[in-house]
Amino acid sequence: MSGARDSERGKLFTRRAAMLAAGQAGLTAALAGRMYYLQVLESERYGILADENRISLRLLPPPRGLILDRFGREMAVNRQNFRVLVVREQTPDLMQTLDSLSTIIPLSEKDKTRIRREVERKRAFMPVNVRENLTWEEMAQIQINAPELPGVVIDEGLTRFYPYGEGGAQVLGYVSSVSEKDLTGEALLELPGFRIGKAGIEKIYDLALRGKGGNSKVEVNALGRVIRELERKEGTPGTDISLTLDLELQQFAVERVGEESAGVVLIDVHTGEILVMASTPSFDPNAFNRGLSSEEWSALINNERAPLRNKCISAQFAPGSTFKLVVAMAALEAGVITPEQTVYCQGHIDLGTHRFHCWKKHGHGSVNLVEAIQHSCDVYFYEVARRVGIDRIADVARRFGLGSPLGIDLPNEVSGLIPDRAWKRALNGQPWLPGETLNAGIGQGYVLATPLQLAVMAARVANGGLMVRPRLTRDPVAHATGKPAPEPVLAPTGINPKSIALVRRGMFEVVNNPAGTAHRVAFDLNGMRMAGKTGTSQVRRITMKERETTGVIKNDALPWRERDHALFVAFAPTETPRYAICVVVEHGGGGSAVAAPIASDIMKEALRLDARRNRPPAPPPEVKA
Repeated sequence: MSGARDSERGKLFTRRAAMLAAGQAGLTAALAGRMYYLQVLESERYGILADENRISLRLLPPPRGLILDRFGREMAVNRQNFRVLVVREQTPDLMQTLDSLSTIIPLSEKDKTRIRREVERKRAFMPVNVRENLTWEEMAQIQINAPELPGVVIDEGLTRFYPYGEGGAQVLGYVSSVSEKDLTGEALLELPGFRIGKAGIEKIYDLALRGKGGNSKVEVNALGRVIRELERKEGTPGTDISLTLDLELQQFAVERVGEESAGVVLIDVHTGEILVMASTPSFDPNAFNRGLSSEEWSALINNERAPLRNKCISAQFAPGSTFKLVVAMAALEAGVITPEQTVYCQGHIDLGTHRFHCWKKHGHGSVNLVEAIQHSCDVYFYEVARRVGIDRIADVARRFGLGSPLGIDLPNEVSGLIPDRAWKRALNGQPWLPGETLNAGIGQGYVLATPLQLAVMAARVANGGLMVRPRLTRDPVAHATGKPAPEPVLAPTGINPKSIALVRRGMFEVVNNPAGTAHRVAFDLNGMRMAGKTGTSQVRRITMKERETTGVIKNDALPWRERDHALFVAFAPTETPRYAICVVVEHGGGGSAVAAPIASDIMKEALRLDARRNRPPAPPPEVKA
């Protein structure tokens, strides 16, 4: 019996052994099959994946396009940028290394804290930026002291630089680091240290200036450390942008304005090209590239003279007496006054129970249109505005570029304001009042304009009533070939040329007649003279008590923000106009005393530069029927 049991056990063991052997054989076959599948059938796919893990494609930032003036002079460039980096795995004591480095370049405790945090977030072999824009001397000192600075390395690249600093900062704008809201998914924006345009031309044309990134194919190990570079393809540089600005004249204008808070625009009356757009005080755009401290930023935004704002397009002022040019043309077009007809000025005019005063206390006597412009007689324009009405004044003002944005290639252009009856009713449901028409007649009340709009108004008067539009960038084909772009076809404003001629004659008398309000700035450069119109815009109401005293409180005795704005618009040469200019000095006082001398000097310099460069006179533009 025992033998039978042993026989049964032997058979059971044999069956189990056979089953185990069959299982092992199956597993071996499955493993062999899987290995065959991976190594033979899928070898190409996994080879590619292995290469992708071994080879890393890294994006390279392209050189940013340059910004040039009308003659190709560089206003925004790229220059060599030395920056110092630290690699944690190569320094035994990071903080000691940073302390040693701070004896060569300034490093605050805040800088050191920021570096330590970045080092902790990154892999040990990844470099961390310590400081950019090192001087040559700083870079050399670091290289000399390299043995005492383990883990510190120098990297070289390009950074944005504005060689003329504050000269055209509000026009050029600046570049700065990419913020969270700037991210669009574009890979370039993810690069450490990459900068984009944040204001001015840099912002408007950022995509063109930015260019397209290149790439570097490098071999890395399992940890991601670079072993060697296999292939490199440089990016496509950004497009150069050519401006209409004349850098030499722009610099002259900025220096001439000095410490005043002002906006200056000089425009070609035939092409609309802007040769000067100066806003003061200004700022150094290079500071934004290197990074502003909190103190520097606070000083800029809290400055009451607003250095960050381009006053030429983003600040709006009551145009004061410069607006009388529009009122005169509206009255002539409406037929409510003739050139010879006079208005008697006794120093004021009454409307109901309210008295409107002329700037000249005892009046100008009887004056016609040209004389009223020459003397800037308020009473004449009160009466003329009353006769013509606000709606017709508003219509002519809009034809001359006021009351809406002009579409300049810059951000933050404001529209100004040309009121009419419909506007006021839509604003607050109230009817337009006769006294508001009188205020508008001398460019006060609701009327607002930017320096650029007033320059365009003067240009359209100077060119005979053609709707020239301002532009700040040059035709790229014309710039590349060196040949002038074809003159634009300009639509007429629809104002009778005789009406415009009378206004131009009045502007001539303002400057060239000894009794004109701006005679002190008259000049004669080989027969070339200037015509213009002064303006003084009140920002505070003058009380009756002040009028009754021997003298209204002088601007210099008032706080800066309560002083009048000084304005002046002009064109030259008077016979064959080429340029129009507007100068607005914020809280500067009288237009004849402050703004007119600045405009005269800039206009003379523009004419002198033309003579020196042998610039031919502009051909008359083609007029659209």
